[in-house]
Amino acid sequence: MENLPAEDVLHRFLLERAGVRGTLLRLGPAWREVAGRADYPPALHALLGEALAASALLTGGIKLDGALSIELKSAGALRLLFAECSDQGRLRGLARWNEPLPAPLALDALAGAIMAITIGNVDRGQRYQGLVDLRHADLAASLEDYFTKSEQLPARILLAADGEQAVGLMLQKMPGEGGHAVVQDDDAWNRVVHLTATLGTQELLASAPEQLLYRLYHEESVRLFEPRPLAFGCSCSRERVTAMLRSLGRDEVEAALAARGDEIEVVCEFCAQRYHFDRIDAEHLLSEAAAPGAPGTAQ
Repeated sequence: MENLPAEDVLHRFLLERAGVRGTLLRLGPAWREVAGRADYPPALHALLGEALAASALLTGGIKLDGALSIELKSAGALRLLFAECSDQGRLRGLARWNEPLPAPLALDALAGAIMAITIGNVDRGQRYQGLVDLRHADLAASLEDYFTKSEQLPARILLAADGEQAVGLMLQKMPGEGGHAVVQDDDAWNRVVHLTATLGTQELLASAPEQLLYRLYHEESVRLFEPRPLAFGCSCSRERVTAMLRSLGRDEVEAALAARGDEIEVVCEFCAQRYHFDRIDAEHLLSEAAAPGAPGTAQ
């Protein structure tokens, strides 16, 4: 049997001769779990897969405490796209849309579109958010612009997704003292970008990481670090749902109870976990909200 590439794994690597760091990942079961939650149109299916891969890809070069998310909202047919990777390598994502959805789905053509990258720990209120300029049709080029501007170092990003896999490759120059490149080779970055340009989508989807890196960069002294496992996972919890209901206030909670016969059911859109609250539960959480010194609203 043919050896298939490992799935749900993130690889960090270094091109020592060129002074370039990189991240390469392949999602299989994690992506299929996310994709199977709705009957996404083909163009949106591909974009969600790319965003999910990108959310994990971008964690490869940072110290993450909490999660990194990519969120897109627009006033057009694509209402919301959300993808997230936690510091534990747990992935989740979803999209909401109205028909008809344009095809191809060009980001720079979406009416009133805003994309944000959020990094941090929601429970501790420690978050950083940056906005992504949507001047390109595809997600990879938009993210390249974001990282070039936010870190003042060029980046090269490749993303692809089909019905089975979502993959990503990211390369960045390594900063040195004073922000200068660590390798004094003026052609190094252009050389690596040229080599990367020979990589087609099908090869990116089908190749094992070690084979792919050797084929592209064997003359650049590739150093591959310990792989990091990834998996589908959700951060929802009864405590977070309780905080959400508490934030709605008594009138809305009472209305929800009346609508369902003295019970509230909340279903997580990411993982389909169901949370039930009867009238006693509701009264308890509302009483806590009214108590002096009650905790603030959770996000």
